[in-house]
Amino acid sequence: MIQQKLMHRIGVIGKLAEVPVSTLRVWESRYRAFSPGKTEGKHRLYSDQDLLKATLLKQLCRKGHAISTIAQLDLKQLNELQQRHASAPAAPGQQQLQPQTLAIAVVGMGLAARIESSKFTLSFLHNRITLSEVHTDIDAAKNAEFEKPAQILLVKTSTLHEVLMADIQAIASRNQIARTIVIYNYGTQRAAEAMKRAGIVVRREPVSDHELADLVSSVLLADPAGSAGNPGLGITIPMRKYSEDALARATLIPNKVQCECIRHVAETISQLASFEQYSKECLNQSPDDSHVHAHLVSVSGSARAMFEGALDMVSKHLGIDLNTLAPPQKAPAAR
Repeated sequence: MIQQKLMHRIGVIGKLAEVPVSTLRVWESRYRAFSPGKTEGKHRLYSDQDLLKATLLKQLCRKGHAISTIAQLDLKQLNELQQRHASAPAAPGQQQLQPQTLAIAVVGMGLAARIESSKFTLSFLHNRITLSEVHTDIDAAKNAEFEKPAQILLVKTSTLHEVLMADIQAIASRNQIARTIVIYNYGTQRAAEAMKRAGIVVRREPVSDHELADLVSSVLLADPAGSAGNPGLGITIPMRKYSEDALARATLIPNKVQCECIRHVAETISQLASFEQYSKECLNQSPDDSHVHAHLVSVSGSARAMFEGALDMVSKHLGIDLNTLAPPQKAPAAR
């Protein structure tokens, strides 16, 4: 066995392979793509072979391969897979996965500059990042007519308060923006919690470029091809469609079918929504593990949205509108 010479730190691998360090760490910790050595000071060191592997993994991911299916392949296998892509024409239905455009409306000039930097954009292998709107502050955004549609509203503010929340919600609603992320310096816990309950992602500074990318990733569908299979979902994870009360009512609907699928689907949505919220709290509390929790938020939110679509189909089949059902009647107290 040929001994690999370890000479590169992870920042060098990321720069030469043009892959964000946060992504390389996920590939290593979650998918065991690399097995670096360590110096006496416990710094990880990588080889030239690791550099080549990182480059191949990036290229194959951009061609539609899931990192989970290729991370543990060796260089020979990755090269063979790359050669098959190079030599074979794409069959119908197997064309290379094209990056989807993610349009972000930004409030805050400094934040806009960060979004356009390579440190941020390279974190998104399956998305092309564009700035649809840039405004200096909330007042400017409130008074502006947005010329281009956006999927995400990203706001930088010095202070957080209830009036600001109303302004942000008005901007998002008027311009039909699906998800909102707010970065702030100072604010009350009450205001932050109110925004979270409204479905707004909130994070206090300092926030690194990689953490900012993780926050954006947390509101995107986990499957980059999800829009093709579910055109109603778009690119961002939609807000919850059914409240806990509506889901509880769904479990009590008299069945017109012999199984209890509608009850199980409603219970699954409730469980996924709970885990989605739990992962969001972990995302806010653990910046060091933000890439892991961002992935968990994305996966659980995507699954929740898909199950909500399934519940729509079942309720339509039963001829029921879950959001207009009367609350379940309580049984009279025994005398």
